[in-house]
Amino acid sequence: MPADSGVAEAAAVLRAGGLVAFPTETVYGLGANALDARAAARIFEAKARPSFDPLITHLADAVDLPALVGAVPPAVAALVERFWPGPLTLIVDRPAAIPPIVTSGLDTMAVRVPDEPSARALIAAAGVPVAAPSANRFGQLSPTRAEHVVAGLGDAVDVVLDGGPTRCGIESTIVDARGDRPVVLRLGALPVEALVEAVGPVTVRPGSSGQPVAPGTLAAHYAPRTPLRIGTAEQASGGGRRGFLAFRERPAAGDWAAVEVLSPDGDLTAAAARLFDALHRLDAAGVTEIVAEPVPDVGVGRAINDRLRRAAATWH
Repeated sequence: MPADSGVAEAAAVLRAGGLVAFPTETVYGLGANALDARAAARIFEAKARPSFDPLITHLADAVDLPALVGAVPPAVAALVERFWPGPLTLIVDRPAAIPPIVTSGLDTMAVRVPDEPSARALIAAAGVPVAAPSANRFGQLSPTRAEHVVAGLGDAVDVVLDGGPTRCGIESTIVDARGDRPVVLRLGALPVEALVEAVGPVTVRPGSSGQPVAPGTLAAHYAPRTPLRIGTAEQASGGGRRGFLAFRERPAAGDWAAVEVLSPDGDLTAAAARLFDALHRLDAAGVTEIVAEPVPDVGVGRAINDRLRRAAATWH
């Protein structure tokens, strides 16, 4: 149903323990009442998500954070003031009200306020914090359109709110700012450069080889069903029907069955917004392999390359 007119009905579903897929500025989330352990368990079941991978809790407004968690560390509060609502997820101590299943047993919780009016309206109308990872099968491409949700999860979701394509197109940046220096645990739609400008030096430590300390940090993740590798059109070789994910230009040569261009004018923000949508189309094109061209490793380009590396790691 439309995201703007379906809020009241979707909020009632959340309060009743159901699952609602909804748009944020990053990707579509699969939401459940974060205070209800059984509802949160439905998220893991619907996504076939391993129980060790924690969820992000979403709030309607920044003022809801101290009401939920109590005292907020000064560095966390400074980032909240600067970047919420927005594509920044922060790590805080897990409050007693949040059941351990939401945080995969960790004593910390990932939390954010989305910069999408219909998402905040939904959370406010539900009257509860909403646990919501991306609305896709675990490890697969994140959804940036309602149709991606329907194709991937089908009737495992009670309600899908359709707000059109998401604005950012990749997930939020995750930061732990409880210590002496903020630590970026997942690169995302908020560039590291913006964090540095706001708070000074940060440590970048994305990736996980054991139990994740934050959502979306496994080494192999965000993958299409079609094998993907990173390379340029000039470096690519091999037979079969191949697809190419280009940054700015279609390849001048090569026998490509399908080509997607992320941003002809080289705009990394636009490229990020199109990344998963383009990969969804290549995945549906019947190709036997996708070759993805890396983008400049600056700004949000770092997050794009991070997603491509994790997708490629699934197949190598």
